[in-house]
Amino acid sequence: MYKLLIRPILFAFDPEKIHHFTFKVIKIMCKCPLMPTVLKSLYQVKDSRLEREVFGLKFPNPVGLAAGFDKEAKLYNELSNFGFGFIEIGTITPKAQEGNPKKRLFRLTEDGGVINRMGFNNQGVDAAIKNLKKKNNTLIVGGNIGKNTDTLPENYTEDYRICFDALHPYVDYFVLNVSCPNVGSHAKLTDKSYLVELITEMQKINATKTQQKPIVLKIGPDMNHQQLDEIIEVVAETKIDGVIASNTSVDRSNLKTSESQLKAIGMGGVSGKPVAEKSTAVIQYLSDKSKKAFPIIGVGGIHSEQDALNKIAAGATLIQIFTGFIYEGPTLVKRINKAILKQI
Repeated sequence: MYKLLIRPILFAFDPEKIHHFTFKVIKIMCKCPLMPTVLKSLYQVKDSRLEREVFGLKFPNPVGLAAGFDKEAKLYNELSNFGFGFIEIGTITPKAQEGNPKKRLFRLTEDGGVINRMGFNNQGVDAAIKNLKKKNNTLIVGGNIGKNTDTLPENYTEDYRICFDALHPYVDYFVLNVSCPNVGSHAKLTDKSYLVELITEMQKINATKTQQKPIVLKIGPDMNHQQLDEIIEVVAETKIDGVIASNTSVDRSNLKTSESQLKAIGMGGVSGKPVAEKSTAVIQYLSDKSKKAFPIIGVGGIHSEQDALNKIAAGATLIQIFTGFIYEGPTLVKRINKAILKQI
């Protein structure tokens, strides 16, 4: 029904505008009596065999919603009705920022993908906290944090520190986003020595808290083996809790979308089906080379049950969807969980 009737209507409009429209619809719909219960009955799969204990947290199932969908923690309560085992909000920055100029979100329908150059548009950490105070269930919520676009390199760590310290009471785990290609220069963020510095500083803050929160690092899919080896070394040296692989890609090779259309779109990171094999390969390499030394959350191009199973087979402990949720609809979460159960 979604792909036949609803998606064609949604895809007839500007992607960013329809995203906000969909938010409003879901918000209104979930205010109707019994509607959350109905949605849960349609989309949730409850089975103890789906539970995963990772980073010291107990996930009801391994299928999460990736960061970027609910950037400002406005809809996580309502989205939890669609069967997700966890939801990641953000990327959150210390100060509010508009992000990059519009138009900045583009569908690649021939490829089952999306190009975005949103640029961490969000209302800042204080607004996110206000929304997170409305949490009304036991859903696991991750906080994806980053720097403001205009922050000078010498102040990057301070941006992460502000977000980490402020969000600490309100999220269950943290994601240090160092791999977004849409926020200006981020070369320093992928430098091994800086990653060690950044992680160490966040761990120092964490150590001062009554309850410490897991910290994971989100990396991009375009890293070569030498760079991935450095990530493994960073994890070993800092004892960070895990890695999310992977973010959007700047690689546009092998796309079905025409060169002229891609040129008209301009810069931005590719997500969806075009990054499926690339992100799975990153997961496989990290898992094999490290001998499964740390948990990996697999994300990138999960549009089907088999895509999810491929990520898990490659070494992912948990998985996240985003573009697949847009293209395939909310039944994708249920279908993946059922497919996992069939393999048990």
